[in-house]
Order: sequence, then structure tokens, then C-alpha cells
Amino acid sequence: MGAGLLPGPISRAKPVQIDGWESDWTIGSEASGPYLRAWVARFGLLALRKSEAVYFIADTDSDGKPLSDGCTYRVSGGELPGFWWSVTLYDADGYLPSNQGGHLSFDSTDVTDGKSWSFDVATTKPSDPEQSWISNENAGTFDLTLRIYEPHDDFLGAPTERLTPPMVQRLTCRGNA
Repeated sequence: MGAGLLPGPISRAKPVQIDGWESDWTIGSEASGPYLRAWVARFGLLALRKSEAVYFIADTDSDGKPLSDGCTYRVSGGELPGFWWSVTLYDADGYLPSNQGGHLSFDSTDVTDGKSWSFDVATTKPSDPEQSWISNENAGTFDLTLRIYEPHDDFLGAPTERLTPPMVQRLTCRGNA
């Protein structure tokens, strides 16, 4: 995220950064300028108003290393400040990678035992049938997008104080990854 959430001069706002996750807080707000609005209209990935959804992106693990399909990760978290949420994997070009697994997202409906949750990010399904999974097969370097829908008002007013984002822990890597 060193270069920021959006390319070039589109967004000049200071990003909201929380434990490796980053958001441009002007997206979906009245503060967004014409270039940002044009970018959103063109790419359509961040098209909802802030009262409807907020978006955070992580492209590094908890040690600050880039996310890579050569590694396996454990993503874990707890209750998030909104009505519904999801975490989705996108390749370096911002698209869903083509893979055999087809598992590219994890959301609040996948949480079965209370408020804590975890899933693995790997090229193959974990051997533990109880462990949730999303596939990073053919993703190259990738990022994870956290979407929080119908975010709580207190969170919108103080995001760094009200959000404990998911932890992205690197478990193993193969080769030079």
C-alpha cells in the first residue's frame, strides 16, 4: 500500500491505515473530487456511498511482506463494525484470479461459532475439513479487500478507534516466495 489505495493524483487525501489495511476515506463521500469520481465510475469497484459500504485493502501480511500465491496465510478476526462484511482476493490487476478452487471470498455468513473467525489463503484446500479457505491459485502478488456494509456511525466517525481489522499471518512459503 505504500503508493496508496488509488493510482496517481486521483486521491490526495491522507489514507486511513490500520494494521496493514488501508482505505481512502473520501471514497463514497462528499469530499471526493471529480477525478476520484471518474475513477470510481470507470472501474466500479468502490461505487457505494460511505454510509452503505467502506473498503479496506491489504497487500502485505502482518510482517509487512507482500502477499504472494507462493505462500499460505491464515486470516483471522472478530466482530466488525457493520451489518455485513466480506474479504475477497484480487490479483495485482484488480481482478478475481482464474483458478480451479473457485473460493475467492469469505464473509460474515461463513462465521459459525460466535464472533471470532479465520480462513486460510492457499493454492489448495486445507487438509482440515473444518478450516475455511479461499484460493490464491494463479493470483501472483495479490491483495485482500475488506468490505464493511452498512457501517456503524461511530465507526465512520472514528475508524482507527473502532476497527480491529483482520490479521494476515504468513504460515508457509514455497520456493523464493
